[in-house]
Amino acid sequence: MHGIRISIDRGGTFCDVIAQTSDVHVFKLLSVDPQNYRDAPTEAIRRVLEIVEGRCIPKDELLDASSIGSCRIGTTVATNALLEHKGARFALLTTRGFRDLSEIGDQSRPKLFDLNIRKPSLLFDTVVEIDERVTPEGYELDPAPVQTDWRDNNDPDLVHTASGEVIRIIRRLDEDQTRSVLRDLRKQGFTAVAIAFLHSHLYQEHERLAGRIAEEEGFTVSLSSIISPRIKILERTTAVCTDAYLSPVVRQYVDNFLAGFKCPPRRIDFIASDGGLRLAPGYTGNAALLSGPAGGVVGVARACYDEETRTPLIGFDMGGTSTDVSRFDGRFDHVQGATIAGRRIAAPMLNIATVAAGGGSMLFIRNGLLVVGPESAGAHPGPACYRKSGPLTVTDANLFLGRLDVTSFPAIFGEDANQPLDRDVVEKKFTELAEEVDLSPVQLAAGFIQVANESMCRPIRNETEGRGFLTADHHLVSFGGAGGQHACSIASNLGINRILIHRYASLLSAYGISLAETTAEMTEPSSLTLSHHNTHNDETMSLLREREKELQARLETELCSQGVTDKESIVYTTFLNLQYRGMDTSLAVEEPENGDYSAAFTAQHLREFAFTTPRDIVVDSIRVRAVARRPREGVRINQSIALAKANTVSATPERQQRVYLDDDWHDVPVYRLSSLAVGAQIKGPALIADETQTILVESRYEAIITEEHVVIDRGEEAKVDSQETGVSPVLLSCFANRFMAIAEQMGHTLQRTSISTSIKERLDFSCALFAPDGGLVANAPHIPVHLGSMQFAIQYQHERWKDDLQPGDVLLTNHPEAGGTHLPDLTVVTPAFYNGEIIFYVASRGHHTDIGGIGITSMVPDSTELWQEGMMVHSARIVRGGVFLEDEVRALFAKAAEYPGCSATRRLGDNLSDIRAKIAANQRGIRLLQQLCDEFGLPRVHTAMEGIQRTAETAIRTLLKKMYHNTRLAQPLTASDFFDDGTEIKVAITLDEEGGALFDFTGTGAQTYGNMNMPISITHSAIIYVLRCLVDMEIPLNQGCLNPCTIRVPEGSILNPSPSVAICGSTIASQRITDVLLKALNAAADSQGCANSLGWGMGGKDPRIGQVIPGWNYSETVGGGSGAGPSWHGVSGVNVHATNTRATDPEVVERRTPVIITRDEINLHSGGEGLFRGGNGITREVQARIPLTFSILSERRATRPSGLAGGQPGKAGVNYVFRRNEHGKEEKINIGGKAVIKLKAGERIQINSPGGGGWGVPQ
Repeated sequence: MHGIRISIDRGGTFCDVIAQTSDVHVFKLLSVDPQNYRDAPTEAIRRVLEIVEGRCIPKDELLDASSIGSCRIGTTVATNALLEHKGARFALLTTRGFRDLSEIGDQSRPKLFDLNIRKPSLLFDTVVEIDERVTPEGYELDPAPVQTDWRDNNDPDLVHTASGEVIRIIRRLDEDQTRSVLRDLRKQGFTAVAIAFLHSHLYQEHERLAGRIAEEEGFTVSLSSIISPRIKILERTTAVCTDAYLSPVVRQYVDNFLAGFKCPPRRIDFIASDGGLRLAPGYTGNAALLSGPAGGVVGVARACYDEETRTPLIGFDMGGTSTDVSRFDGRFDHVQGATIAGRRIAAPMLNIATVAAGGGSMLFIRNGLLVVGPESAGAHPGPACYRKSGPLTVTDANLFLGRLDVTSFPAIFGEDANQPLDRDVVEKKFTELAEEVDLSPVQLAAGFIQVANESMCRPIRNETEGRGFLTADHHLVSFGGAGGQHACSIASNLGINRILIHRYASLLSAYGISLAETTAEMTEPSSLTLSHHNTHNDETMSLLREREKELQARLETELCSQGVTDKESIVYTTFLNLQYRGMDTSLAVEEPENGDYSAAFTAQHLREFAFTTPRDIVVDSIRVRAVARRPREGVRINQSIALAKANTVSATPERQQRVYLDDDWHDVPVYRLSSLAVGAQIKGPALIADETQTILVESRYEAIITEEHVVIDRGEEAKVDSQETGVSPVLLSCFANRFMAIAEQMGHTLQRTSISTSIKERLDFSCALFAPDGGLVANAPHIPVHLGSMQFAIQYQHERWKDDLQPGDVLLTNHPEAGGTHLPDLTVVTPAFYNGEIIFYVASRGHHTDIGGIGITSMVPDSTELWQEGMMVHSARIVRGGVFLEDEVRALFAKAAEYPGCSATRRLGDNLSDIRAKIAANQRGIRLLQQLCDEFGLPRVHTAMEGIQRTAETAIRTLLKKMYHNTRLAQPLTASDFFDDGTEIKVAITLDEEGGALFDFTGTGAQTYGNMNMPISITHSAIIYVLRCLVDMEIPLNQGCLNPCTIRVPEGSILNPSPSVAICGSTIASQRITDVLLKALNAAADSQGCANSLGWGMGGKDPRIGQVIPGWNYSETVGGGSGAGPSWHGVSGVNVHATNTRATDPEVVERRTPVIITRDEINLHSGGEGLFRGGNGITREVQARIPLTFSILSERRATRPSGLAGGQPGKAGVNYVFRRNEHGKEEKINIGGKAVIKLKAGERIQINSPGGGGWGVPQ
């Protein structure tokens, strides 16, 4: 009796249970069923004890679980508390100037086309700024670094840290002020604080001192330097806040769980996000976030990985609410952070990608396309078949098509939780829905399954091919309650030949929890360097070994405190988080056998990012993981298959069931898994079922039963008619997914292989597919100003080159006359050939921060002619026959320096690397398009392309018809606005009853002797963006969106200028077009109307002597307020409309460049008042530490963002510098919206961005 072991995974829909007594018991129950029990894990234990004790135990009886030796649990309690905003109350203490860091975040919008922007809500109840400040003394971009032994320095404000960094203390912690604010917080009822100071991962003393004071004042304390000791203050703050917010909830859950026992189990462990076990008393909020999914990854690794063949595995966990995707190749793939509930949380976790497509995903028809999710029916009401009036879901489609064995679902449905699934209501609902499309009910249900499968393949491709691994080289491990019905189709889509389904596949997370091991890990920051010349590397490694031993000793103590008694069982693994100097992306490199971290990092970087570079490698942090190993037998998949095939036995089906497969109904044998002997071979189509799952073995697949697995192998696929052109609504929906997935894969490749911060970290790029005539087919939703505008560039290249392109050719362009937006956006175009003809074009466009010219960055405030803004290229072939023409590309960049006062780029290496990355991204798109043509045939692919364009056109026409009927008495819809220089933009929109629209910009002002001029392509981008926002549903982004629109733009106007005028501010100016369009359509008040392009740097060509001085530059955008709408408030501190780039973390900025960010705050009261308020702008203040050149290119400094419906305008922005005059007195100077200025050490620039307009009369 004392040997009972119970493992429980409480998921989003079901709670899975595996109990090992004298026998093994597996069962499921609903995770939430308040009518029948208070807590699912407690109820599970009660049912197990009933079996063991042979008696009925009342549900309200305290349980005697002393017979249970081990109870292990995975729970969603922390994730649910985060999603439902039901955490604990606490206050945040942070560095002065950064009170609003969490609200500003990285400035990006979570959903690109949502005018009602919804950022994650703040977790803390109040924030208090503390007087303290430190910063790194050196900086990475220093063109002439000097090696200094700072330990010999007598400056008391310089501290040489254990990490190897030298820190300057600018302001020591004010202990009196800290104690005073803490006492004020106590008076307000706070008992817990989270503390996050800048650079505390390097210099922990200020946080520790504040923490000691807080404990003296009676607070529970969480320190960011303990919770997440790594660079990036935003991620560290989020991590410490989630810990402070969730840990009390987790502790309360553990206490409540224990309260259900008069005698608890002898040992209770919870599985953590990193796949290790934690004793119940030490279980924390961040550790619980991916608890259940982590159990699934452990199950995949321990139950399905063959140590002999070492074939990597893809974990495919399809549950009721979502699908989790993971990868295992003999080592657990740990990451140091993940995005959960919209928040980037820095904590050790297994790498698990989640897609909102599970058994409970809801089914819709929108604009003639079939859509699956992301909305889910959840456990309440659940799918339609659950007898709780739920909607149609993927589970219902599987049931309707006969792909589920109803007897494998427990009879737990209906009001009394004792009825089976209801097929009749499902058939009724599909019949009703099928009336909207030209499909029968069964065709419609089968179509939804195809679309769901396609959407689930996207994250799998991202986790494999997106990281340099071939998907087809893996085995697919299918698990979760719904995985078995989809595994064969997923494998076919991905080219995978073998599927492994463990006997506990529908409860593999619970099984993985039963196999998990007790773990602990610790991380310490570092700034040591591994030289690419191998100089001083022995010294560096010696220092790292010392720290490794210290961490191992601490980890041993930690594991012993968790009940580990056998110290010999502890295995330590060391990881160095490494990155190239000057780059943000780090890789966790496990210690190689030969100890050569540099070589291992270089090889891993080449595989993941497809390039290496001769730079020093920075040791960002050292991480040691300790595991108390348990004895276990290795899995031998091939050996077990061979044994099974050597002892083949016959399999007798239990019965026949009608199943819809391959466009027809078939009588399919149903086998009971428990009755199948080892060696049974089953040819598809067939169903294999047990009490908790149904496995569909499709046609051309064959299953064999081994001792632990159902192994399903794929046979030859049926040949596709390459001349078939027919495309059903189902195929059209799948093609829409595939085209968009290809564009997204291109984006992943570009981000992965690029080197610059602008593309790799700030994500200032877009990728798209185009028809053979240059028309847009699919544009991944990256940067809105690129939507539709790239089409002009492709069509220009198509006409320019005609038949003069060959396979392996690649083109480069950035000129506005050739479809460019502004010169920094370099576009790489590649024709996609198939059987000797161009079938598509693919293109990647990304922002380069330095392409030469007169400015310190590529956003030049004082340009008046195009040539001043850097490299100009109408069209250049940069790859011929697969050979990169590097000399020609270098010459293009060098040409910029031939103009008066202009420099060539300071970052030629980065520019060349990013161009190569775009070439690689395009090549990825071409390969995927060619695979698509191989799979479906070129005629069908082109027919689908045209059909998807028509679908987008239909969606826009439907929108415009609705708008016409709502506004026909007010036609035309007009609006105007002004740039700061007085230039007017006017639009008159005339709608018609056929769903057409005329956008007439007649009356718009002339092109200017400045740089806010916009190529005509930008107007098209703004119109597509606005229409997509107003459609307010997922539609394909392609040429069809503009087919209903006629656009008139006067030549020579600011919206259609001559080719030679300056345009670098065009992307900022495009915000004004967007605001005018939204105003005319009465959709939303003006947003900030700017992107506030701020930059600084040094070097370049000295205009006085013509000498080129080594240097560098850095640039960023500053968010502002978004406009309010008819039912929503604007949001503060966000990038709006035309741009959605991410901000670089303040700690990274200060590590890379010699500045101090003194303020990064919400500009309070800058949003317009109204019934719904406009969002506030940002105040960002930057202090130079050495003489630097700063530039600011901004708008809305004279004109204010308008309100609507009686709402008040937002405040205009304003830019200041603070500098000392000849008498030493600090002066505050307004520098206007566009300025270049040199600042001395200690002087500051301050950007105050505009607020958004309000909506409605203030009350």
